[in-house]
Amino acid sequence: MTVAVSIGLLIARLLLGGAFVVHGSQKLFGWFGGGGPAGTGAFFGQLGFRPGPLFAVAAGLGEFLGGALTLLGLGGAVGPALIIMVMIVAIFTVHISKGFLSSNGGWELPGMNIAAALAIAFAGNGLYALDSVFGWTAVTDPRQVWIAIAAAVVAGLLNLTARRAPA
Repeated sequence: MTVAVSIGLLIARLLLGGAFVVHGSQKLFGWFGGGGPAGTGAFFGQLGFRPGPLFAVAAGLGEFLGGALTLLGLGGAVGPALIIMVMIVAIFTVHISKGFLSSNGGWELPGMNIAAALAIAFAGNGLYALDSVFGWTAVTDPRQVWIAIAAAVVAGLLNLTARRAPA
């Protein structure tokens, strides 16, 4: 992998991963103006995810860990897969009924997050990543990437089945 491609991947990982660490922190700790488990949990309860605080913590962990792994370039496609899982749930519970454009609350931004996560997962984390430092080449094997992505899609869809009628 070239230095230029690795720099591009580093920039993408820092931005996508950092954004998800922040969003996860909002749900888990109430940082950055977030509602924490109680406030976010109340919103999740209104969406039909009950008990709301439990689902808020689960979503926060998916965002925080997915973001941190992606940011650090650790674990191959696991971080991007966690991001994909959370975005699938967000799209189908909040955004899809509002159309495509994010200006209307649509699924444009979560879709772009999924696209970025897929690009990083399939390209690999690059030279400037902890996977590279540790010599973890097995985590970038295409079969491992497909398994992680498939698991994320299945987990996201299963999460949707836990949803009850909105309060």
